[in-house]
Amino acid sequence: MMKAIIYQKYGSPDVLELKEVEKPIPNENEVLIKVAATTVNRTDCAMLRAKPFIMRFMTGLFKPKNPILGTEFVGTIEAIGPKVTAYKMGDRVFGFNDQGVSSYAQYLTIKAGDSIALLPKGYTLEQVIGSIEGTHYAYNMINKVNLKKGQKVLVNGATGAIGSAAVQLLTYYGANVTAVCDGANAMLVKSLGATKVIDYTKEDFTERNEKYSFIFDTIGKSTFAKCKPLLESNGAYISSELGPNGQNLYLPLITSIMGSKKVKFPYPSDIKRSILLVKELMEEKRFKPVIDRKHSLNEIPLAFKYVEKGQKTGNVIIEV
Repeated sequence: MMKAIIYQKYGSPDVLELKEVEKPIPNENEVLIKVAATTVNRTDCAMLRAKPFIMRFMTGLFKPKNPILGTEFVGTIEAIGPKVTAYKMGDRVFGFNDQGVSSYAQYLTIKAGDSIALLPKGYTLEQVIGSIEGTHYAYNMINKVNLKKGQKVLVNGATGAIGSAAVQLLTYYGANVTAVCDGANAMLVKSLGATKVIDYTKEDFTERNEKYSFIFDTIGKSTFAKCKPLLESNGAYISSELGPNGQNLYLPLITSIMGSKKVKFPYPSDIKRSILLVKELMEEKRFKPVIDRKHSLNEIPLAFKYVEKGQKTGNVIIEV
């Protein structure tokens, strides 16, 4: 048996319960991982509430198909299936899947060929868990544009998990980054590579006269209409959210045939590539995990309530 956080219906964090459940057994091509840490992130929140409604086509139309949430993990391999050759017992690994890996539990099983990898050398489990989900989504926003060294870009929401990763990736690729965040975090985002900081508590960045090649709205709190005047010709706006009435789903088609300023939809494909990118950047000492706070497994409902406020800085870690 093992402890796990269970949800049997969609709703607020209050539907989450700590229970004893059966410990999973790995199939022939799977590994059993003793989970050391996981996170609570925006994807988890969307799965919990099944919002937007489109989430239900992945998680279950009327109730959750999988009662254990959690999309990322770090941990140690405790058992392996007979056909597994890439890993051995005792290996420290990390992984992510935006459709869920049931990491809100003491143990999980996952196919050895899925989006997992050995931990980067020289890093703790906690440091790595604060680097996965945000980097995956940030990378899949950036790779939708033809980014060139020296281009001016803006990151809205630069202190979230996605935003803090985006600032670092854009800096890594040679962009000139303007970060929008609370002024209290100005030093933090500058340490991540931002050359300029706009304090959203004091001014609306969309009312400025500056121009950017690309605007990455990593919290989805702006719109293409508001950001369009700030874009250079052939520039692009990319949001991590669907936008009002799901407009960021159809605007990419409309703007591809009308006007010089585009909307790109950052479909987050190739999770394995993102996992390997995290490992590569960390081993090169080119990535700094940003951690807001830590909770224990039984405090996950509290962690959800905090994340849903939309004010976290970096990642909220769950120590299992």
